[in-house]
Amino acid sequence: DLDVATPGGGVARTEEAVAMTRRLCTQVLVGAGLLVCVMGCEESLPVLVWPSDDATPTEFNLAMNAKILCSGIWVQGRDPEIHIASDLRQFDHFGWGGDFDYEINEERKQVTLSSPRSEHARTAQHNGDQGCSVLPRGMSGIQFTPSEVGRDWTGSSQMAWPMGEVPTSTDFPEEVDASELERALDWAMANHEHGQNTRAFLVLYRGQIIGERYAPDIPRDMPHLSWSQGKSITSALIGVLIEQGALALHQPAPVPEWEGDERGEITIANLLRMSSGLDFNNYGLGNENSLSIDNHHFRIYFDGIDVFEHAVSFPLATEPGTRWSYLNSDPLMLGRIIRETVEGRGEDYHAFPWVALFDRIGIKNAVLETDAWGNFILTGYDYMSARDWARFGLLHLQDGMWEGERILPEGWVDFVRTPAPASESSNYGGQFWLNAGGAYDRIPTDAFWPSGFMGQNTVIVPSRDLVIVRLGPSPGDGAAYMNEYVGRVLGAIEQVDTM
Repeated sequence: DLDVATPGGGVARTEEAVAMTRRLCTQVLVGAGLLVCVMGCEESLPVLVWPSDDATPTEFNLAMNAKILCSGIWVQGRDPEIHIASDLRQFDHFGWGGDFDYEINEERKQVTLSSPRSEHARTAQHNGDQGCSVLPRGMSGIQFTPSEVGRDWTGSSQMAWPMGEVPTSTDFPEEVDASELERALDWAMANHEHGQNTRAFLVLYRGQIIGERYAPDIPRDMPHLSWSQGKSITSALIGVLIEQGALALHQPAPVPEWEGDERGEITIANLLRMSSGLDFNNYGLGNENSLSIDNHHFRIYFDGIDVFEHAVSFPLATEPGTRWSYLNSDPLMLGRIIRETVEGRGEDYHAFPWVALFDRIGIKNAVLETDAWGNFILTGYDYMSARDWARFGLLHLQDGMWEGERILPEGWVDFVRTPAPASESSNYGGQFWLNAGGAYDRIPTDAFWPSGFMGQNTVIVPSRDLVIVRLGPSPGDGAAYMNEYVGRVLGAIEQVDTM
């Protein structure tokens, strides 16, 4: 029972001191930009800078493009001109302007974008294992100390899958039509057929890779920008903390700022189900309201703000648990709970995803990016390879077990793949998308998946013992494409009882 893993709220009391310590250092904007540290500020703590309320859409475009270009160079190892052409310029919603100029500072690992249409240039900085961060306007560097994370996997080429890369069997499953599967992979990678710009495609059946393709010049182990697939990583990290006894699923969210008001009724389960009821806007990208400070959902990607302080500040719009709405407020608040829980135990927050999850299941190429204060932006700025997403999917296919060890709580996978009560279409669970409502006619109704902007998906089908990973920045209509490629792969596998 997930609810009896720990006394409800027991961790919240120990986290309060940590939260207060993080907030000791604040700032007051005086006159023409003078920042003054309020009384009690410690020299080693960050000075919060949040001065971009007057920013123009062009400035926000510069900031977001600087971040994605920075990650392309130092996270993915790509040539900047190729990355601009293939990942930024061709997509209107990123707003790469013909008058944009960029400067790369190799010594400081910074990318700065400017435009004659913007009074302010914007910079993103690479921070080692924490990837790239958008710097607030006027800030010269990040306000945290990066950590080296992840174990040394130098011997993985000789280790057996899934911890390593060596197949455990050379026998191809007899129920799989190899020719039909090849045709399914051919179609999935044929971008001229569907226009989806697929760069990595992997089929995992009964725990083994039976099909794997990569676009030209895309290495197998390249981490791909996975966007909101990272929300499912946040879910898994909450699951790990519940398994450790640090949190309980239905306890009130341990957020000191919410104590004593109506937000104190929001539970961890509400946040996982996108059902907090917080008054938080999502205007998407590509419309007149997108690049504004009122776009609460997307502001975290194009403005240099403390994303956790941003999310915690909103009041309720509806009673918790009564409205389903896809909003970054909820996974960001889960992220804040993770940080304060981990740091409250005296552990390294930035290393926690690796120590608690990734290293335990063989994930090797993940890069989780942060804001300038070191808060993971797992709502969108996360990078993983196709094989690593396959491992993540396999963990959930195996009910949270890995090589005999329980990593996620018993019953956790059932929770995340059960429709949120407030989801009228039954298409969302606990930071995973679902087909419980039958919206996809070629995908089994027990399927669930991490899903990210521009078509990033890891489809888990328990009834067929199957995981399909698809990565690459796509222009649109990804739902129809996913429905088709899953259907084609399933058509190559004779249905047998795997339950």
